[in-house]
Amino acid sequence: MRFQQSVLALAPALVAAITPPNLPGMSIVWSESFEGSAGSSPNGDVWNVMDAINTNNEVQTYTTSNQNVQISGGGTIQFVPRVSQAGLWTSGRIETKGSWTPAPGKVTKIQSSILLGSNSAVNKQGIWPAFWALGDAMRHGTQWPAAGEIDIMEQVNGLNTGFGTVHCGSAIGGPCAEPLGLKGSTAIEPSGFHTWGVTIDLTNDDWRAQTISWTMDGNVYNTLTGATINDAPIWSSLAHSPLYILLNVAVGGDWPGAPNAATLGGYGSMMEVQWVAVYSS
Repeated sequence: MRFQQSVLALAPALVAAITPPNLPGMSIVWSESFEGSAGSSPNGDVWNVMDAINTNNEVQTYTTSNQNVQISGGGTIQFVPRVSQAGLWTSGRIETKGSWTPAPGKVTKIQSSILLGSNSAVNKQGIWPAFWALGDAMRHGTQWPAAGEIDIMEQVNGLNTGFGTVHCGSAIGGPCAEPLGLKGSTAIEPSGFHTWGVTIDLTNDDWRAQTISWTMDGNVYNTLTGATINDAPIWSSLAHSPLYILLNVAVGGDWPGAPNAATLGGYGSMMEVQWVAVYSS
């Protein structure tokens, strides 16, 4: 490994879990606070630790190794991309086994507290952390992007910009302008944890007036309406259908491009997550 320091050495002793905050007028439907001993795998009753994923021309291989994804012992989970002396990349990706359907007439929020690390952008060329949700229809034969995808937070190449995106409809063009999707963005303060979230507001009976909005630390930076999609079944795939939650750090691919020789799979390239929660009004 080019990065020699053990992730385990960075992990603090086991402490109490860091729980998601209560939100006014909302209840927590489900949450995960990543309790466990340092170096352990995420709760297998809740998460699938993925491998054999091949999308977007990414260069990493996802593994179940605690060198790539592990409970820290400090109330977080850590995702660490690594590169071998031969230039082969590995990283981590987890997906919830369960899924959640936004309730008609209600507001649903999916949120997570995430640290993206603070090393220089040159050392993050090709690194692509993400917190996102996919339509559960993907697990039952519906193809992407027709199943629906909501990217709650993505960052590429260590730039201090976070992106929120939807993918939907047909593989080329369509209401989500595929394959790029419909994007919004916000500036990121690189130090510390930030709360990233998406809000699906179905309180209006008219689907055209319903909204999906993206927040960082509670501040809305992008909003999409049903009227923008302008197709009831496609809007339903995003806002009315069950979604499962994903966390991963990809390497390379169509968007960030190839990692460069200076990129290190070390602490600075880690994504660390304190909690994930689903809320409903």
